[in-house]
Order: sequence, then C-alpha cells, then structure tokens
Amino acid sequence: ILVLPPLNSSPDVAATYSMLSQVTLPLAESGYYVLPVSLVDETFRQNGLYNPGEMHEVGPQKLREIFGADAALYINIKQYGTSYAVLSSESRVTAEAKLIDLRSEQLLWQGEATASSAEGRSSNGGLVGLLVQAVVAQIVESVT
Repeated sequence: ILVLPPLNSSPDVAATYSMLSQVTLPLAESGYYVLPVSLVDETFRQNGLYNPGEMHEVGPQKLREIFGADAALYINIKQYGTSYAVLSSESRVTAEAKLIDLRSEQLLWQGEATASSAEGRSSNGGLVGLLVQAVVAQIVESVT
C-alpha cells in the first residue's frame, strides 16, 4: 500500500505529518506491506512535488509505475486539534480516507473516522493512533 501524505483541511499545520507518522504501523500489523513514508515523501520531493495537494493529483497509473504499489491510501484530515470550553477541553481528529486499486483505478474502500479525547481511551499513538486504528479496522472489514 502506498500511503500518500494526507491533505489537511484543518487549521493545524502539523496535522499532515503527524497523521502520516502514525498510519503505517497499524496497516503493517494488519498484514499489509506499506511503502516507507519517508521514501514516498522524498521521491515526490525529488520530482518537484512538495505539498500533499500536488501529490494527490498524480494519476493512479503513474503512481503504480513509479512505486510499484498495488493500492494507494488517500487521506483527508478534516479536523485536528483541541477546542476549549470554560472548564474543559477536547482534542478531536477526524479524517476521511479512500483506498484505490492502482491497476484498475477502482475504489476498494472509503470511510471516515473520528477519535476524541472525550472517549476516554488511551493509545500509544494518542488520538491520531486511535483514528488510524479505526480506519484500518474499517479497511480490513470491508476488504476481507
């Protein structure tokens, strides 16, 4: 699986690479081979593509030709950060993702997940880790 750097629709500038740093482990633990994100990012940069928006514009056939991957995971971060109330705060991450077959360009899976500090669960990857685990669980359920 080729994981493209996520598009960031949230106001937090760190969201893209914070999410990207958490994505590969749960996918790999689920049995998928995931191309190293640093290799993918550097390959794009060496070819003049510096932001995720440009990277997402590259066609599936070209991605397959360059990386040799079977599928690509496109992620869009919709919400990332903390909102504050008078006596409390809530950190929330919401992202939508789609998995595309790079040979046929067919949509294999599409979904959206949210993780919140209000849910009260702990994870080594924090909120982003919970979100990624939710996305991976959805992918595994729909593909198998």
